[in-house]
Amino acid sequence: MTSVLTSPNRVAERVATRRHYLMCRPEYFAVEYVINPWMHPDVPVDRDLAIRQWESLRATYLRLGHRVDLLDPVPGLPDMVYTANGATVVGGTVLGARFRHAERAGEAAAHRAWFTAAGFSRVVEPRFVNEGEGDLLVVGDVVLAGTGFRTDPRAHDEAAAVLGRTLVPLELVDPRYYHLDTAVAVLDDTTIAWLPEAFTPASQQVLRSRFPDAVVASPDDAAVLGLNAVGDGRHVVLPAQAPALAAAIADRGFVPVPVDVSELLKGGGGPKCATLEVRT
Repeated sequence: MTSVLTSPNRVAERVATRRHYLMCRPEYFAVEYVINPWMHPDVPVDRDLAIRQWESLRATYLRLGHRVDLLDPVPGLPDMVYTANGATVVGGTVLGARFRHAERAGEAAAHRAWFTAAGFSRVVEPRFVNEGEGDLLVVGDVVLAGTGFRTDPRAHDEAAAVLGRTLVPLELVDPRYYHLDTAVAVLDDTTIAWLPEAFTPASQQVLRSRFPDAVVASPDDAAVLGLNAVGDGRHVVLPAQAPALAAAIADRGFVPVPVDVSELLKGGGGPKCATLEVRT
């Protein structure tokens, strides 16, 4: 896959760092229930296509030089492909997830078991509902912490204590952007892209103050989950259906890498949802 929409005069300013990701093949992917506005069980899901798109996403990460480990899919857990929701990992400490909806509850134990088996010495089962990197986004030395639809506000203090990072609470208001990672993309340690309309006025003010040079996504690109993207400091893997966002990112010196994961969008996810970063 070829990166497009680059800005040759500025790309040299951006430096990629090798990342470690955890992914789960969508072996049992389906839309069998409704827990977000994207899910419509009456719309057919092409699982074979979902697997091919996921394999292309995984191959993209490998081509970019990143490490990808795999979490075994579990029958009866059709949303396991969205590994980002299953934990948050900072400095080798794993804060597990506690899901809001019973349909996904079993994923939390599967994630914790993987990290324990992989030799992580501190794997914490949380008291309060948090949906992993869906609502906890690491940006440099801080963690942007979403709430409003899934993660319990009380989980923010818990996450700060476990991860040893300053948390910045943010409140989401549009049910289409039910997780923070659908409304904010972390491009590098100091740069984000975001959709202001997804947040309360107070949270908009917080983000504008902290990230005055943030890339602002259009409503059209956000509406295809264009912000559900994965950055490594230079490359930004994002949905191919968000060309204006890709162009805006390229104008800031990043290299957009469009991928088509449109079948996973039927469950309410994109590249980031399918990618949990393992920070050791």
